[in-house]
Amino acid sequence: MSTGGAAMPRFDRSHTDDLAAFIQASPTPYHACAEAAKRLEAAGFRRLAETDDWPAGEPGGHYTVRDGSIIAWRVDDPSIGAFRIFGAHTDTPTFKVKPDPDLGSAGWKQIAVEVYGGVPHQTWLDRDLSVAGRLVMRDGSEVLVHVDRPLLRIPRLAIHLDRGVNEGQKLNAQTQLTPVWGIGAARPGEFLEFIAAEAGVDAADVFGHDLFTVALDPPAYLGKDEELFAAWRLDNLTSTHAGIAALIAAEGTGANVPVLAAFNYEEIGSTTYSGAQSPFLETVLRRVLGGDADEAYAKTIAASAMMSSDTGNAVHPNFPEKHDPVHRPIPGGGPMIKVSANQRYASGAEEHALFRRSAEAAGIPWQTYVNRNDIPGGTTIGPLSGTQLGMLTVDVGLPILSMHSARELCGSDDPGYLADLALGMFTH
Repeated sequence: MSTGGAAMPRFDRSHTDDLAAFIQASPTPYHACAEAAKRLEAAGFRRLAETDDWPAGEPGGHYTVRDGSIIAWRVDDPSIGAFRIFGAHTDTPTFKVKPDPDLGSAGWKQIAVEVYGGVPHQTWLDRDLSVAGRLVMRDGSEVLVHVDRPLLRIPRLAIHLDRGVNEGQKLNAQTQLTPVWGIGAARPGEFLEFIAAEAGVDAADVFGHDLFTVALDPPAYLGKDEELFAAWRLDNLTSTHAGIAALIAAEGTGANVPVLAAFNYEEIGSTTYSGAQSPFLETVLRRVLGGDADEAYAKTIAASAMMSSDTGNAVHPNFPEKHDPVHRPIPGGGPMIKVSANQRYASGAEEHALFRRSAEAAGIPWQTYVNRNDIPGGTTIGPLSGTQLGMLTVDVGLPILSMHSARELCGSDDPGYLADLALGMFTH
């Protein structure tokens, strides 16, 4: 494990407590954007619609939202010299409700769902689940809905009927991961009528929906000294929340413009009109800069930098052989710089220096993460956005256990360290 700085005990858990509240308020990307907007507006930021004229270079804080993605920024000096971007994502692996969801089998009412992202199936079995998401109405307006109580369950087959379950079980995503929500005969339209009623709208006026299963267990501290923090959606609301906190706190940045870019759809490849592979961020940066001069934009981008923040794998105590023998991040050790020779993570020497300067400015410990040569890891928005913008980009994140599970685990101090890192990049 490579580290820097001194890991000092952090007895103030206010940041992680606030993260817990943010997670509870943000069961879907659409709710996360709404909660982020609420916090930004309370801090004086103003929402800009993409269809409106924008006040290019106007001092102060602004943000815009598109399809579960949010980009926010604050201008101190109108003579913008560079952008300092903290990137994250708002989505999480789960199950998405199909367009016509009412199913029935053997006297049970069920809901048809589709796997969204890299879901470890077993972690979602026998859990009380709710449903949340958005309804798009006849007039094009959007209504958020969250049924915040137990509603669904994906039942496990009893061990008596599957004696080999502990020797490995592969579940069929179409036939064996369908949640139940009642007994009796399925009636077409019943589920969406129920959801519309929960949202306080007429089901006949619902013309589209994006609904997802939601893990209900509230965030909690673990351990004798509460050194660990468990929750669903640590990947990647830890980064979205850290970016919001740092952006609100960033003042006196001069000609550098701090930006938070939290994208939807990272878990399924980002190839949407609002994802990291879309022109959404570039369009916003051009409008913030103002004018149509490609030369001015190119010079500004060349002076800019992005920090792509996502969770990474902490060394697993029961499977240490799955990790590089030297680079073994642990909870409480601070954020990681994520390195890949094949650019699965967008980090090289220049990027490493940017990370270390930011960590040094923040006065926090840090760690290095590298995959085993024979176990390729995932990737992030870093290589995508860095390539899209032609901008220096470094990949960072928190070390966690049980990534993509319905219950993930990190160090209690690390979310605060991550926000400090973002602020260090914004202000130095």
